[in-house]
Amino acid sequence: MHSKTHLFRSAAFAAMGALVLTSCGGGGGGGGGTPTPTPTPTPTPTPTTVYTPPAAEALTTVDVERVLAQAISEAQARSLPSVIAVTDRVGNVLGVFRMTGARATATTAPAPNGVNIDAQNVTFPAEGGAIAKAVTGAYLSSGGNAFSTRTASQIVQEHFPPAPTTVGLESGPLFGVQFSQLPCSDLSARFGAPGAAALIGPKRSPLGLAADPGGLPLYKNGVLVGGIGVMGDGVYGSDANILDIDNDPEEFIALAGTRGFEAPSTITADKITVDGTSLRFSDATFAGVMSSGGASFASLNGTAGSLVAVIGYANAAVTAGVAYGSEASGIRASTAAEFSNRDAFVLTNGSGTNRYPLRAGTDGATNSAPLTQAEARAVLEEAFTVMSRARAQIRRPLDSRAQVTISIVDTHGAVLGIVRSPDAPIFGTDVSLQKARTAAFFSGAQAGTELGANASADVRQFVTATRTFLNNPAALTGTIAFSDRANGNLSRPYFPDGEVGRPNGPLSRPIAQFNPFSTGLQSALIIGNLGAHLGFVSGASPTDTPARCTTLPDVAAGQNRLQNGIQIFPGSVPIYRGNQLVGAIGVSGDGIDQDDMISFLGAHNGGARVGGIGNAPKAIRSDNVVVNVGAGVRLRYISCPFAPFLDTANQNVCDGL
Repeated sequence: MHSKTHLFRSAAFAAMGALVLTSCGGGGGGGGGTPTPTPTPTPTPTPTTVYTPPAAEALTTVDVERVLAQAISEAQARSLPSVIAVTDRVGNVLGVFRMTGARATATTAPAPNGVNIDAQNVTFPAEGGAIAKAVTGAYLSSGGNAFSTRTASQIVQEHFPPAPTTVGLESGPLFGVQFSQLPCSDLSARFGAPGAAALIGPKRSPLGLAADPGGLPLYKNGVLVGGIGVMGDGVYGSDANILDIDNDPEEFIALAGTRGFEAPSTITADKITVDGTSLRFSDATFAGVMSSGGASFASLNGTAGSLVAVIGYANAAVTAGVAYGSEASGIRASTAAEFSNRDAFVLTNGSGTNRYPLRAGTDGATNSAPLTQAEARAVLEEAFTVMSRARAQIRRPLDSRAQVTISIVDTHGAVLGIVRSPDAPIFGTDVSLQKARTAAFFSGAQAGTELGANASADVRQFVTATRTFLNNPAALTGTIAFSDRANGNLSRPYFPDGEVGRPNGPLSRPIAQFNPFSTGLQSALIIGNLGAHLGFVSGASPTDTPARCTTLPDVAAGQNRLQNGIQIFPGSVPIYRGNQLVGAIGVSGDGIDQDDMISFLGAHNGGARVGGIGNAPKAIRSDNVVVNVGAGVRLRYISCPFAPFLDTANQNVCDGL
């Protein structure tokens, strides 16, 4: 299983690498009753603050060595030589240690039916798995929630929660998030990129986000500072049954590494519920740790193994992390000139320049009425205001404010602005952009044409499947406004979502083929990029994947519409000028209903403020589409929380809009 001959599992994979429910009325949120009146748009935000930014903390080289030494000692006690990686909060790899005798490779889970495609049953360098796990622990967490790769496993599978007794329930709330932070993403920074400072984040992950237990966040004085990931058993999969308690050596090794840097117990995932289900954090406990943690790194380095370089990610050295929120971290507080709300954070190039400043649409060649800079500003500012009033789903203490990243794009997928709250999880940065681009792409007139002309027959067949499934030959030609919630409906291995025995959605794999490494169109679009990157990391190829996902045609020089891939869980809506698509907004970082509401009300309120733009006309929204699978099933558009705001008891705030 672990031989080098399996690095590229099959000729098919290598070839691809070369090629590459019912709706709430009016698209509104949960619950019935009389819709509340249309909310009055909030005024332009005033220079006040409601969030407290995280304190400036970072891992020192001594801290990184301590984390590594503690994990190495536990691996020795368990006789499981492992590869151990430590990152900071923005994904900089601070050290990778390969123990003597550790497996050289790891392999993703195979297809249930044995016909492996996409990233199923792929063998890759073990360092890639360790880094992906560390990145996941850091990126999914914040000052208000501590999530792990075990948490990720729970929320990305075909049923939530995943267990033999839950078959028939809907898929995980972050179904598909594993295909974010991709190595081809144009948003994610790269280690050693020409002209770039080494520690500017957020960085990419070799494999996207991980769902294999063994990745945990690291905290220092209660502040999130990074993550640790362990790859030792050679199996890179997920936990299909949360009803039992696993004895997972990788998770114990990672937990031992967090000693002194453990997540605050008040915010670990098991203190957070989603739809009445408690999330999972770690099956390993400190009571089960076998090592004392007293060994020094100096005594282990060179005897138990050694630090190793990882192509594209790290030198063979220990590096100090950077404090999140600093210019050097790549994410910092905005200036008044960049964004009016003084709570807003932006992405920076490390030299003071906002990477994604507010600007007008770039799509004038194909769009007769592009978004103006003032319109983009209004939508982002209004969405930010909705966020700051909203009650969080995944943060503790209860009644915390939601914290997310918000992205706006034009019809070409070009970024017109990205803004985030001070403590929003890092993963939502790339995901919010994926969501915005996905909504704009699938709502556009060119979606079917661009997918249908792809060099991959696998990608092309999703167009035919969608039109057949919807019984609509005009689907994917701009006649339907698709939100990411609607795309998610079509991207599940059961339709309706979770109902066993039903057909798969047309953008998904059939359930006999499906696992988290092969989701359908989402994975098919980027498998060539992933294959090229893993060849680069392994040293088998001198060429990395470009910083642009998919092989869609360019709409401008060096720019396609899906530069960081697509996303298939809720939190985005397209933006229209009358009946004309002009862009989209994407939101990520909290509960999916909160993400939906912030995007939907942001577009509505922003449009009401400046006039002329707003949400899609009701007549073309995806919740008008009824799929005849037995009884008719209506696609969704958005779903908003029932009573979402901290400053008012208003209910059903999206209804009627």
